[in-house]
Amino acid sequence: MVFFDIIKCESRNQMKTLKTKRLILRDFKISDVNDFFAYASVPGVGEDAGWPHHQTISESETVLKNFIARGNEYAIVYKENKKVIGSMGIYDKLDLTIYENNNQKEIGYVLSKEHWGKGLMTEALKRVIAHLFDEIHVYALWCYHFDFNHRSQRVIEKCGFKFIRNEITEATHLNKKYNSCVYCLLNDDYQMQKREIHHE
Repeated sequence: MVFFDIIKCESRNQMKTLKTKRLILRDFKISDVNDFFAYASVPGVGEDAGWPHHQTISESETVLKNFIARGNEYAIVYKENKKVIGSMGIYDKLDLTIYENNNQKEIGYVLSKEHWGKGLMTEALKRVIAHLFDEIHVYALWCYHFDFNHRSQRVIEKCGFKFIRNEITEATHLNKKYNSCVYCLLNDDYQMQKREIHHE
């Protein structure tokens, strides 16, 4: 439910399957197309992320093939029924105006509407954050949400991100401009949070 531009992505050999209590995060497969269409075709799901909901399964197939070709998009699989219920993309951060370190990533995500309010996206994002900071040693992570998307705001804040600024984002696929809220989490702050939790 976060909008992000398509930019240079993390290379495929850095993507690995991740697991949480209720989820599996893995590479997309073309056989996921029916699950993908099932949530991407629901009005409001894509619009909250800056793209129109899908009208046909062939549209979903085209997008899915792009996901697979880029290799930077996790399929979020619900363990209970083995269905893909969302996605999470990881992208290189190209705007280095705040921190000059070039090892920064942007994260964008979307979740099936029927699974909103269950804490699943928070669970998925926390696992990806741990992977990127503890295993890939990323310097900083960035997330965005449209100012009306309070569900994404809650997810981002629960995961420890700090608000940085507001900016205008052009959702070209919707032919609209939105006020976006920009958040960042530094690896140093994440490690400090972990130590504080460990000592509680």
